[in-house]
Amino acid sequence: MTTPSIPDERRYEVAVVGGGPAGLTTALYATRLGHETAVFDRGGGRAAMMQETHNVIGVPESVSGAEFLETAVDQLRSYGADYRQEFVTGVDRRDDEFVLETTEGTAVADRVVLATGFSDGRPEPPLPRTGRGLHYCLHCDAYMFVDESVYVMGHGDSAAYVAMIMLNFTDDVDLLLRDDDPTWSDETATLLENHPVDVVREEVTGVRNGEDGWLEALEFADGSVREYAGGFAMYGSDYNDGLAASLGAELNDDGTVAVDDHGRTSVDGLYAVGDLTPGHNQIPVAMGQGAKAGIAIHKNLREFPKSLAELEAEGAVGPEDVPAIAPDLRQRANAHASAEGD
Repeated sequence: MTTPSIPDERRYEVAVVGGGPAGLTTALYATRLGHETAVFDRGGGRAAMMQETHNVIGVPESVSGAEFLETAVDQLRSYGADYRQEFVTGVDRRDDEFVLETTEGTAVADRVVLATGFSDGRPEPPLPRTGRGLHYCLHCDAYMFVDESVYVMGHGDSAAYVAMIMLNFTDDVDLLLRDDDPTWSDETATLLENHPVDVVREEVTGVRNGEDGWLEALEFADGSVREYAGGFAMYGSDYNDGLAASLGAELNDDGTVAVDDHGRTSVDGLYAVGDLTPGHNQIPVAMGQGAKAGIAIHKNLREFPKSLAELEAEGAVGPEDVPAIAPDLRQRANAHASAEGD
Protein backbone atom coordinates (compact mmCIF):
# COMPACT_ATOMS: atom_id res chain seq x y z
CA MET A 1 0.00 0.00 0.00
CA THR A 2 1.39 3.40 -0.91
CA THR A 3 1.45 6.27 1.54
CA PRO A 4 -1.25 8.86 0.78
CA SER A 5 -0.28 12.34 -0.32
CA ILE A 6 0.57 14.24 2.85
CA PRO A 7 1.36 17.98 3.00
CA ASP A 8 4.95 18.77 3.97
CA GLU A 9 3.77 20.38 7.21
CA ARG A 10 2.37 17.00 8.26
CA ARG A 11 5.57 15.05 7.63
CA TYR A 12 7.99 14.51 10.47
CA GLU A 13 11.00 12.51 11.46
CA VAL A 14 9.56 11.97 14.93
CA ALA A 15 5.93 11.92 16.02
CA VAL A 16 5.16 11.74 19.73
CA VAL A 17 1.67 10.64 20.74
CA GLY A 18 0.89 12.06 24.17
CA GLY A 19 1.72 15.39 25.79
CA GLY A 20 2.74 14.44 29.33
CA PRO A 21 6.21 14.87 30.85
CA ALA A 22 7.62 11.79 29.09
CA GLY A 23 6.32 12.67 25.65
CA LEU A 24 7.27 16.34 25.87
CA THR A 25 10.79 15.51 27.06
CA THR A 26 11.26 13.04 24.20
CA ALA A 27 10.12 15.70 21.76
CA LEU A 28 12.40 18.32 23.32
CA TYR A 29 15.46 16.12 22.94
CA ALA A 30 14.56 15.06 19.41
CA THR A 31 13.99 18.67 18.36
CA ARG A 32 17.15 20.05 19.93
CA LEU A 33 19.10 17.22 18.32
CA GLY A 34 17.94 18.44 14.93
CA HIS A 35 14.93 16.30 14.01
CA GLU A 36 11.60 17.60 12.75
CA THR A 37 9.25 16.62 15.54
CA ALA A 38 5.57 16.88 16.40
CA VAL A 39 3.62 16.15 19.56
CA PHE A 40 0.01 15.02 19.13
CA ASP A 41 -1.84 15.64 22.38
CA ARG A 42 -5.54 15.17 23.09
CA GLY A 43 -5.19 17.02 26.40
CA GLY A 44 -5.88 15.94 29.94
CA GLY A 45 -3.77 13.23 31.50
CA ARG A 46 -2.58 12.56 35.02
CA ALA A 47 0.00 15.36 35.15
CA ALA A 48 -2.55 17.95 34.05
CA MET A 49 -4.72 17.12 37.07
CA MET A 50 -2.02 17.83 39.67
CA GLN A 51 -2.80 20.70 42.02
CA GLU A 52 0.87 20.96 42.95
CA THR A 53 4.10 19.62 41.49
CA HIS A 54 6.10 17.47 43.91
CA ASN A 55 9.59 15.94 43.66
CA VAL A 56 10.64 17.78 40.49
CA ILE A 57 13.90 19.48 41.34
CA GLY A 58 13.94 23.16 40.42
CA VAL A 59 10.15 23.38 40.08
CA PRO A 60 8.31 25.04 43.00
CA GLU A 61 5.49 23.04 44.53
CA SER A 62 3.17 25.99 43.92
CA VAL A 63 3.28 25.15 40.19
CA SER A 64 0.24 23.15 39.11
CA GLY A 65 0.40 20.33 36.63
CA ALA A 66 -1.34 22.45 34.01
CA GLU A 67 1.19 25.26 34.47
CA PHE A 68 4.08 22.81 34.34
CA LEU A 69 2.87 21.37 31.03
CA GLU A 70 2.06 24.78 29.55
CA THR A 71 5.62 25.96 30.22
CA ALA A 72 6.99 22.76 28.68
CA VAL A 73 4.91 23.22 25.51
CA ASP A 74 6.07 26.84 25.16
CA GLN A 75 9.66 25.69 25.54
CA LEU A 76 9.17 22.96 22.95
CA ARG A 77 7.63 25.32 20.42
CA SER A 78 10.46 27.82 20.89
CA TYR A 79 12.86 25.21 19.47
CA GLY A 80 10.71 24.57 16.41
CA ALA A 81 8.66 21.50 17.29
CA ASP A 82 4.99 21.30 16.36
CA TYR A 83 2.47 20.87 19.16
CA ARG A 84 -0.83 19.66 17.75
CA GLN A 85 -3.93 19.38 19.90
CA GLU A 86 -5.23 16.34 18.06
CA PHE A 87 -6.36 12.89 19.11
CA VAL A 88 -4.54 10.10 17.28
CA THR A 89 -7.16 7.52 16.34
CA GLY A 90 -4.86 5.04 14.61
CA VAL A 91 -1.29 4.35 13.51
CA ASP A 92 -0.29 2.09 10.61
CA ARG A 93 3.13 0.94 9.47
CA ARG A 94 3.51 1.42 5.71
CA ASP A 95 6.83 0.66 4.09
CA ASP A 96 9.46 2.49 6.17
CA GLU A 97 7.07 5.06 7.62
CA PHE A 98 4.28 5.33 10.13
CA VAL A 99 0.96 6.87 9.07
CA LEU A 100 -0.98 8.53 11.86
CA GLU A 101 -4.70 9.16 11.56
CA THR A 102 -5.90 11.98 13.79
CA THR A 103 -9.04 13.98 14.39
CA GLU A 104 -7.57 16.64 12.09
CA GLY A 105 -6.26 14.49 9.24
CA THR A 106 -3.24 12.34 8.44
CA ALA A 107 0.43 12.70 9.31
CA VAL A 108 3.53 10.68 8.47
CA ALA A 109 6.63 10.06 10.59
CA ASP A 110 9.81 8.02 10.38
CA ARG A 111 9.66 7.19 14.09
CA VAL A 112 6.75 7.13 16.52
CA VAL A 113 6.88 7.48 20.29
CA LEU A 114 3.86 6.38 22.33
CA ALA A 115 3.44 8.33 25.56
CA THR A 116 -0.27 7.69 26.11
CA GLY A 117 -0.06 6.70 29.78
CA PHE A 118 -2.92 5.21 31.75
CA SER A 119 -6.02 6.15 33.70
CA ASP A 120 -6.35 5.45 37.40
CA GLY A 121 -9.27 3.40 38.61
CA ARG A 122 -11.44 5.94 40.42
CA PRO A 123 -13.50 5.26 43.53
CA GLU A 124 -17.21 5.94 43.95
CA PRO A 125 -18.76 8.10 45.29
CA PRO A 126 -16.52 10.90 44.03
CA LEU A 127 -14.01 12.18 46.54
CA PRO A 128 -12.35 15.61 46.43
CA ARG A 129 -10.45 16.11 43.18
CA THR A 130 -6.92 14.86 42.88
CA GLY A 131 -4.59 16.64 45.28
CA ARG A 132 -7.35 17.81 47.64
CA GLY A 133 -7.74 14.64 49.63
CA LEU A 134 -7.70 12.03 46.86
CA HIS A 135 -4.24 10.92 45.78
CA TYR A 136 -2.75 8.24 43.56
CA CYS A 137 1.03 8.71 43.81
CA LEU A 138 2.40 7.34 47.07
CA HIS A 139 5.98 8.48 46.47
CA CYS A 140 4.86 11.96 45.44
CA ASP A 141 2.41 12.66 48.25
CA ALA A 142 3.25 10.53 51.30
CA TYR A 143 5.29 13.44 52.65
CA MET A 144 2.09 15.48 52.92
CA PHE A 145 0.68 13.10 55.54
CA VAL A 146 3.42 12.91 58.15
CA ASP A 147 1.60 12.58 61.52
CA GLU A 148 -1.80 12.92 59.82
CA SER A 149 -4.83 10.63 59.68
CA VAL A 150 -4.78 8.79 56.34
CA TYR A 151 -7.02 6.35 54.48
CA VAL A 152 -6.11 3.86 51.78
CA MET A 153 -9.05 2.70 49.67
CA GLY A 154 -9.07 -0.72 48.00
CA HIS A 155 -9.25 -4.44 48.66
CA GLY A 156 -6.23 -5.99 46.92
CA ASP A 157 -2.60 -6.58 47.74
CA SER A 158 -1.53 -3.17 46.42
CA ALA A 159 -3.93 -1.35 48.74
CA ALA A 160 -2.80 -3.40 51.73
CA TYR A 161 0.87 -2.73 51.01
CA VAL A 162 0.31 1.00 50.53
CA ALA A 163 -1.48 1.10 53.88
CA MET A 164 1.47 -0.59 55.58
CA ILE A 165 3.97 1.63 53.76
CA MET A 166 2.15 4.71 55.08
CA LEU A 167 3.12 3.60 58.60
CA ASN A 168 6.54 4.99 57.75
CA PHE A 169 4.95 8.44 57.84
CA THR A 170 2.07 8.28 60.33
CA ASP A 171 0.65 6.06 63.04
CA ASP A 172 -2.98 6.64 61.97
CA VAL A 173 -3.78 4.58 58.86
CA ASP A 174 -7.17 3.12 57.87
CA LEU A 175 -7.66 0.60 55.07
CA LEU A 176 -11.15 1.09 53.64
CA LEU A 177 -12.73 -2.00 52.05
CA ARG A 178 -15.99 -0.20 51.24
CA ASP A 179 -18.07 -3.34 51.72
CA ASP A 180 -15.87 -5.37 49.35
CA ASP A 181 -14.34 -8.67 50.37
CA PRO A 182 -10.54 -8.63 50.62
CA THR A 183 -8.77 -10.10 47.61
CA TRP A 184 -5.27 -9.93 49.03
CA SER A 185 -3.18 -13.05 49.59
CA ASP A 186 -2.91 -15.05 52.79
CA GLU A 187 0.63 -13.73 53.25
CA THR A 188 -0.62 -10.16 52.95
CA ALA A 189 -3.38 -10.90 55.45
CA THR A 190 -0.79 -12.11 57.95
CA LEU A 191 1.28 -8.99 57.40
CA LEU A 192 -1.75 -6.77 57.97
CA GLU A 193 -2.61 -8.56 61.19
CA ASN A 194 0.85 -7.71 62.48
CA HIS A 195 0.86 -4.03 61.52
CA PRO A 196 -1.26 -1.32 63.22
CA VAL A 197 -3.57 -0.71 60.27
CA ASP A 198 -7.29 -0.38 61.01
CA VAL A 199 -9.29 -2.31 58.37
CA VAL A 200 -12.69 -0.64 57.93
CA ARG A 201 -15.25 -2.80 56.14
CA GLU A 202 -18.25 -0.44 55.94
CA GLU A 203 -19.16 1.40 52.74
CA VAL A 204 -18.42 5.12 52.42
CA THR A 205 -21.74 6.97 52.26
CA GLY A 206 -20.67 10.61 52.36
CA VAL A 207 -17.81 13.07 52.09
CA ARG A 208 -17.23 16.18 54.19
CA ASN A 209 -15.08 18.87 52.63
CA GLY A 210 -13.81 22.14 54.03
CA GLU A 211 -14.55 25.55 52.54
CA ASP A 212 -11.40 25.28 50.44
CA GLY A 213 -12.57 21.97 48.93
CA TRP A 214 -10.11 19.82 50.85
CA LEU A 215 -11.28 16.61 52.46
CA GLU A 216 -12.06 16.75 56.16
CA ALA A 217 -13.91 13.49 56.88
CA LEU A 218 -15.70 10.47 55.42
CA GLU A 219 -19.07 9.15 56.53
CA PHE A 220 -19.75 5.40 56.74
CA ALA A 221 -22.80 3.15 56.46
CA ASP A 222 -22.75 2.34 60.19
CA GLY A 223 -23.20 6.04 60.99
CA SER A 224 -19.58 6.63 61.99
CA VAL A 225 -17.53 9.58 60.80
CA ARG A 226 -13.76 9.43 60.48
CA GLU A 227 -11.56 12.46 59.96
CA TYR A 228 -8.81 12.29 57.35
CA ALA A 229 -6.24 14.67 55.95
CA GLY A 230 -6.39 12.65 52.75
CA GLY A 231 -5.53 9.29 51.32
CA PHE A 232 -4.91 7.03 48.37
CA ALA A 233 -7.24 5.11 46.06
CA MET A 234 -5.86 1.80 44.83
CA TYR A 235 -8.19 0.39 42.17
CA GLY A 236 -5.73 -0.45 39.45
CA SER A 237 -4.81 1.18 36.16
CA ASP A 238 -6.27 1.16 32.65
CA TYR A 239 -3.34 1.42 30.24
CA ASN A 240 -3.88 3.25 26.96
CA ASP A 241 -2.18 0.52 24.95
CA GLY A 242 -4.53 0.32 21.97
CA LEU A 243 -2.14 1.92 19.48
CA ALA A 244 0.75 -0.25 20.64
CA ALA A 245 -1.37 -3.40 20.34
CA SER A 246 -2.60 -2.45 16.86
CA LEU A 247 1.01 -2.17 15.68
CA GLY A 248 1.90 -5.57 17.12
CA ALA A 249 4.09 -4.32 19.96
CA GLU A 250 4.74 -6.78 22.77
CA LEU A 251 2.65 -6.09 25.86
CA ASN A 252 3.30 -7.20 29.42
CA ASP A 253 0.67 -9.06 31.41
CA ASP A 254 -0.41 -5.87 33.21
CA GLY A 255 -1.04 -3.98 29.95
CA THR A 256 2.19 -1.99 29.92
CA VAL A 257 4.28 -1.93 26.74
CA ALA A 258 7.48 -3.96 26.84
CA VAL A 259 10.51 -1.74 26.14
CA ASP A 260 14.27 -1.87 26.48
CA ASP A 261 16.28 0.60 28.51
CA HIS A 262 15.94 3.27 25.82
CA GLY A 263 12.22 2.96 25.13
CA ARG A 264 12.48 0.73 22.06
CA THR A 265 9.52 -1.63 21.62
CA SER A 266 9.46 -4.93 19.75
CA VAL A 267 8.39 -3.02 16.60
CA ASP A 268 11.22 -1.40 14.67
CA GLY A 269 10.95 2.38 14.82
CA LEU A 270 8.30 2.37 17.56
CA TYR A 271 9.15 3.65 21.05
CA ALA A 272 7.17 3.95 24.28
CA VAL A 273 7.90 6.08 27.34
CA GLY A 274 6.34 7.18 30.61
CA ASP A 275 3.42 5.61 32.43
CA LEU A 276 2.65 3.34 29.46
CA THR A 277 5.80 1.37 30.30
CA PRO A 278 6.79 -0.58 33.45
CA GLY A 279 8.26 1.27 36.40
CA HIS A 280 7.55 4.12 38.80
CA ASN A 281 4.86 6.53 37.64
CA GLN A 282 6.79 9.67 38.49
CA ILE A 283 7.43 12.90 36.58
CA PRO A 284 11.24 12.78 37.01
CA VAL A 285 11.30 9.12 35.95
CA ALA A 286 9.12 9.91 32.92
CA MET A 287 11.39 12.79 31.96
CA GLY A 288 14.44 10.56 32.23
CA GLN A 289 12.80 7.97 30.01
CA GLY A 290 11.93 10.67 27.50
CA ALA A 291 15.51 11.95 27.44
CA LYS A 292 16.93 8.46 26.87
CA ALA A 293 14.41 7.74 24.10
CA GLY A 294 15.13 11.07 22.42
CA ILE A 295 18.86 10.34 22.38
CA ALA A 296 18.29 6.79 21.09
CA ILE A 297 16.09 8.11 18.28
CA HIS A 298 18.74 10.66 17.34
CA LYS A 299 21.42 8.00 17.14
CA ASN A 300 19.11 5.98 14.92
CA LEU A 301 18.20 8.86 12.59
CA ARG A 302 21.28 11.08 12.40
CA GLU A 303 23.02 11.47 9.05
CA PHE A 304 26.63 11.61 10.19
CA PRO A 305 29.03 10.00 10.44
CA LYS A 306 28.42 7.99 7.28
CA SER A 307 29.38 4.35 7.41
CA LEU A 308 32.17 2.96 5.27
CA ALA A 309 29.57 1.21 3.12
CA GLU A 310 27.69 4.47 2.58
CA LEU A 311 30.89 6.32 1.71
CA GLU A 312 31.82 3.64 -0.81
CA ALA A 313 28.38 3.88 -2.40
CA GLU A 314 27.85 7.66 -2.19
CA GLY A 315 31.32 9.14 -2.02
CA ALA A 316 32.82 11.51 0.51
CA VAL A 317 30.70 13.98 2.44
CA GLY A 318 31.17 17.46 0.99
CA PRO A 319 30.86 20.88 2.62
CA GLU A 320 27.60 21.40 0.76
CA ASP A 321 26.11 18.34 2.50
CA VAL A 322 26.40 19.65 6.05
CA PRO A 323 24.87 20.42 8.48
CA ALA A 324 22.08 17.85 8.37
CA ILE A 325 19.71 19.78 10.63
CA ALA A 326 16.46 20.90 8.95
CA PRO A 327 16.54 24.55 7.78
CA ASP A 328 13.73 25.68 10.11
CA LEU A 329 15.33 24.07 13.15
CA ARG A 330 18.71 25.55 12.16
CA GLN A 331 17.12 28.99 12.02
CA ARG A 332 15.52 28.48 15.44
CA ALA A 333 18.85 27.36 16.89
CA ASN A 334 20.54 30.49 15.58
CA ALA A 335 17.78 32.62 17.06
CA HIS A 336 18.25 30.94 20.45
CA ALA A 337 21.99 31.53 20.30
CA SER A 338 21.46 35.21 19.45
CA ALA A 339 18.98 35.63 22.30
CA GLU A 340 21.35 34.05 24.80
CA GLY A 341 24.13 36.31 23.66
CA ASP A 342 22.12 39.52 24.19
